[in-house]
Amino acid sequence: MLSMESRMRGDMQVRFGGRYEETYCRKAARRLVPSLRLGKGGGIIELAAHLYATDHVPYILKRIAEQAPHVRPVSFSFGKQNSFEPSFQQLEIVPLSSPALLAYLQGRGINMELAKRECSEARFTHNGKRYFAIAFPNGSGGFEVRNRYFKGCIAPKEISHIRQSGKARNTCYVFEGFMDYLSFLTLRQESCPNYPELDGQDYIVLNSVSNVNKALYPLGSYERIHCFFDNDHAGMEALRQIRKEYGRDLYIRDASQTYSGCKDLNEYLQKQIERKMR
Repeated sequence: MLSMESRMRGDMQVRFGGRYEETYCRKAARRLVPSLRLGKGGGIIELAAHLYATDHVPYILKRIAEQAPHVRPVSFSFGKQNSFEPSFQQLEIVPLSSPALLAYLQGRGINMELAKRECSEARFTHNGKRYFAIAFPNGSGGFEVRNRYFKGCIAPKEISHIRQSGKARNTCYVFEGFMDYLSFLTLRQESCPNYPELDGQDYIVLNSVSNVNKALYPLGSYERIHCFFDNDHAGMEALRQIRKEYGRDLYIRDASQTYSGCKDLNEYLQKQIERKMR
């Protein structure tokens, strides 16, 4: 993997995921001046957003830190291109069927039938290349999209509120991202295959801890809230905000204690699978 400094010099290797049954890698020729032409300026975050084809800031910051923790933000200027060109062109939302995406989910321990029921497949063009990704719908017509190599959002960004049909439920389970939501469904299905009771409660997927404020209003209609957040500062802060809003009126459970010692619910699921295979 090349360092960020090498990328800036022109020794650039950009890896995007899922180009119909293969991974697309582009190796730029060595140049004295980078040949990126986007028609806009910006700092290191804007550059990384383009390289990784996502506007998900936490993911961008994580990748920058992984590649070059010592690099400080600087400014860049690029050549002309249509600045109104969307990131996801020729978008198609189809049933989830790609073997590569299903293999990725299987590697994360996710039940395939549940994944096909809850998610779709996004096929789109970016910079003239075709890609595909898992697409999880939100409440405003947008999608959270991800594959093995990137994750992003097809705007608008919003929470996902999954309400059960019939009688209104008095309990809601809240997750940071849809991978944790799928992990919970998988764990419940595996532990109680005959009576998993997946529809015994409603669900809210934040699709980013920065969306916790958007979840506060719908959470007010429930008596019991179970929070399955990451075991990190951001997850604890999201829990704190919910408790600050409803702690005196509602039962709020920190369900992350169930998978203490793991970063998140998906890591817990994968470790459970590893134990069974020993």
